[in-house]
Amino acid sequence: MKQKIQIFLIVSMLAAGIRLGWILYERHQDAAQSAKKEAPPLNPDYYVTPKKLYLYDLESAKQLTKQPAWVKVGYAYSYYPYDTAAHRANLAKEAGKLLPIQKLEIKDIATGISPNDPAERQVLAIFLFEGKTNAAPVGTERNGDYKFYADDMLFYQDPHELYKHWSTDAWQAIDQHQVKPGMSELQTVFAIGIGLMHPGSDSSDKTLDYPNGGKPLSVSYREGKVVQVVPGTG
Repeated sequence: MKQKIQIFLIVSMLAAGIRLGWILYERHQDAAQSAKKEAPPLNPDYYVTPKKLYLYDLESAKQLTKQPAWVKVGYAYSYYPYDTAAHRANLAKEAGKLLPIQKLEIKDIATGISPNDPAERQVLAIFLFEGKTNAAPVGTERNGDYKFYADDMLFYQDPHELYKHWSTDAWQAIDQHQVKPGMSELQTVFAIGIGLMHPGSDSSDKTLDYPNGGKPLSVSYREGKVVQVVPGTG
């Protein structure tokens, strides 16, 4: 009888252990399914890794002439008239701002003295635009120390290919420099350039003002998507 009782207790304990394990497994599966439902899908934009050149001196900067480049953020960077005969840029007189996703065929690299700081030289990318030769600063040099921001300023691959997962409608709006409801903030930057956030805005519900080359727009976002586009006042 004692042996039978021991066997019964062992079987009961095993059954209880199996039951507990099954309950824990079911709870884990329920939690995993719930997490899947609650977690939003990862944004494919996060997986885009644009090429970088890691420039460090004038010789390395000549890599900019080896392929086209596209402006990452329009209306954020100035360019200046460049006299090809004198090999000199007029850095005291802005010719304009680089446009959103403007394609640049950089012909040469030059330097020019900063008008506000004679000890600093600007590293210049020379390009043609509307039949005129211009120079856009892509870095600086001081006492032999070079600092480049070209990798932050330019794409070296066609953005249409880098972001080919975007819809045809989104790219059509971007190429026409338009903003439509449902577009992302990055798509808006590609379409109309740099924006300035309204005070009081937060990451999920915000409004930005875009100068848009003299045609200002005010764009409101909710959860990262455009919900309203109205003329700006800037």
